[in-house]
Amino acid sequence: MNMHMLQRERTNSEESPIRDNSSPPRVDEFGPRRNLHVGQWTVAAILLIIIADILVGAVQNPNLNWPRVGEYFFDSRIIAGLGTTLSLALISQVLATALGAGVAMMSLSDNIALKALARVHVTLFRSIPTVVQMLFWYFLAAVVPVIGIGIPFGPDFIWFDTNQLITQFAAALLGLVLGQSAFLAEYFRGGILSVPKSQLEAAASCGLTPWTTFRRVVVPQALRVALPSYGNSFIINVKNTSVVFAIGVGDLMTRAQLIYSQNFQQIPLLIVVIGWYLVLVILMTVLQRRLESHYSRGYGEARSVRPLHASTRKTEAGQ
Repeated sequence: MNMHMLQRERTNSEESPIRDNSSPPRVDEFGPRRNLHVGQWTVAAILLIIIADILVGAVQNPNLNWPRVGEYFFDSRIIAGLGTTLSLALISQVLATALGAGVAMMSLSDNIALKALARVHVTLFRSIPTVVQMLFWYFLAAVVPVIGIGIPFGPDFIWFDTNQLITQFAAALLGLVLGQSAFLAEYFRGGILSVPKSQLEAAASCGLTPWTTFRRVVVPQALRVALPSYGNSFIINVKNTSVVFAIGVGDLMTRAQLIYSQNFQQIPLLIVVIGWYLVLVILMTVLQRRLESHYSRGYGEARSVRPLHASTRKTEAGQ
């Protein structure tokens, strides 16, 4: 009987070989991956067909008046408006960056008063739409005809006529700068807080001064974190300049409105405006990608290092 049991166990062991639990069962990975590629190519082909159909329909539509679009794309009035748009965007972004950085440092300060002022600034100007701020500053002269600088609750030493001080361009800048700085302050604050405290302690142990630590350790890493949000905010700021037509600033949109109010070619001129904004955003996106890759050097390589394959570890363990 024992011989029969041994023969049965030997037969079972021969029929079901011992499986190595250290390695997972092999799966044919070519089938699912091939099906996935087929699905991706199918979706891409459908999207390309839809986009091509829309483009062909737009090009062949005579009501869009493409000759007029080409005629006005480089019109001197449109180019002048484009220059105003770029001036507003660049000046407001520089000023908003300086103000936002200051507000971010105030929010990280140990001074309770400075921290409270930073929170009020962010909450207030982040809540008010840009066009509302522009209109408010533009019509401020109706309630504050003179702006004076002097001792609080005392006499003023310098007076300015509000209408002369806050022009249309200045009102547009105020609306753009104050609104943009509130968002940038939060981006900068988040970037600074992303730097590990251990690096600050290491810099202090090396004898670096607080200013040197901030400039050489904190700022480069904070820029890497805040740069994508900063680039997106700059693009949004460029597009926000289109609302300055509400106060009559001669930007790209305002010039287009003045032209089509005379010839009633609204759609062709709006296509011109869309085209120029598209060109600006594409150029800024390319610049943003270059800056992101520059400040991210040394970080992607560290994350791309993979651990040894399981089979390699198994071979080494067997040896």
